[in-house]
Amino acid sequence: MSLVCRLCHAALERTLVDLGDMPLANAYLASAEDARSERRYPLHARVCEACWLVQVEPVVDPGVIFSEYAYFSSVSSSWSEHARRFAAQAIQQLGLSADSLVLEVASNDGYLLRHFASAGIRVLGVEPAANVAAVAVAAGLRTEVAFFGAEMALRLRDAGVSADLVVANNVLAHVPDLHDFVAGLALALKPEGTLVIEFPHLLRLIERVQFDTIYHEHYSYFSLLSAERALAAHGLSVFHVEKLATHGGSLRLWATHVGQGRPASRQLLELRAEESRSGLDGAAPYDGFTSRVERCRQSLLDFLSDARGRAQTVAAYGAAAKGNTLLNYCGLTATDIPYVVDCSPHKQGHLLPGSHIPVRSPGTVTENRPPYLLILAWNLRDEIIADMAHIRQWGGRFVIPVPEVEIT
Repeated sequence: MSLVCRLCHAALERTLVDLGDMPLANAYLASAEDARSERRYPLHARVCEACWLVQVEPVVDPGVIFSEYAYFSSVSSSWSEHARRFAAQAIQQLGLSADSLVLEVASNDGYLLRHFASAGIRVLGVEPAANVAAVAVAAGLRTEVAFFGAEMALRLRDAGVSADLVVANNVLAHVPDLHDFVAGLALALKPEGTLVIEFPHLLRLIERVQFDTIYHEHYSYFSLLSAERALAAHGLSVFHVEKLATHGGSLRLWATHVGQGRPASRQLLELRAEESRSGLDGAAPYDGFTSRVERCRQSLLDFLSDARGRAQTVAAYGAAAKGNTLLNYCGLTATDIPYVVDCSPHKQGHLLPGSHIPVRSPGTVTENRPPYLLILAWNLRDEIIADMAHIRQWGGRFVIPVPEVEIT
């Protein structure tokens, strides 16, 4: 049976990259015993040649992935600061006040809503992971534990809940039923309200060979072109876009209901033109991506082989989902990288999925003094290098693996 696009329902016949069978990127293991029952699933990214949405097949039910989650947004200081700046910007630009309501879909641990709440603005979060939502609730942030979609948005609207600002940060990629989700966004938004969506930019993924951002919970990978098509299908119109440095290069779209009279900004027109020049509405940028991914893998394997030949240990920093894609695609284990450190206590003491590399606290690096520290969470490279700068004291160096090995 042929696969069809989740946006336009055309047949999916073109491959971006096939990464083989992979474990779930955030399914950290509590013990070696758990590793015996670990499952792997196909991870094959395809390109729709009708609407140019890149997507993976939904081989795992979202409830399995998201009902309990290992990622807590507030752990990253740079991401928390990113959220604080956006809240201040939105409050000023949209004139939000105590009479306003901000609804965030996939609100995680309240990393963003707390900034609106502290400004006296009403907030509501929707978060499917009960363990993560509990942190927000404990902080006094109203949060519903549920998957968001049209049915929930209708229930909220029937209860008189309609938002002046709806925020969906890094969640659009996480929904297998794209139309149900976007329909829910439109239903939850006041007629004159504003929708803000952030997501990693497909153009940057391709340009910078960010193949490790592909994993099962990321069902879709958006360009401005495909995102605008998804929103337009439900009466939403983008009027402005910002380019962000987060997650290796992201977009922040500002949208309203069609007919609100918001003209397209200069930045939006320029990005449309940039994507057109890059050929994202044709096959050329997608072809050849697999060979670039293979070169990236070989670059890392060559570096590790050289370090092993010189009896030099390579530890890693960042028990991140993207790191798990990279490690498993390269076939690496604790024999190659003895441990990874992470500042999240929710991951420490566990084993990484697939590779079964143990996760330890950052203090382990100081104790063991490895010559190299491989930064798996490369989107936070500046934050990590600053936090771990003391490895320079013993001649330690940082290694960035994507798009090819960089030693700094």
